[in-house]
Amino acid sequence: MKTDIEERAVKLAEYITENRATVRAAAKAFGVSKSTVHKDITERLEGISQDLYNDVRKLLDQNKSERHIRGGMATRKKYKGI
Repeated sequence: MKTDIEERAVKLAEYITENRATVRAAAKAFGVSKSTVHKDITERLEGISQDLYNDVRKLLDQNKSERHIRGGMATRKKYKGI
């Protein structure tokens, strides 16, 4: 069972880096919760593959720094009908 979880963590990380996906998008694509994705790529992945973890961490940090902009754009689109 542990290998299944480790495999999922690696697959999630590869998906996120290849598609520059958010945690929410990865969760939807894999049919798991956002909490599961976050735990897999922030805690479990670090012990499995440090290089992959570093790549995903950079992307997560970038997504986090841009999220307020995305939220503002979504609100603008909703109310202006853009």
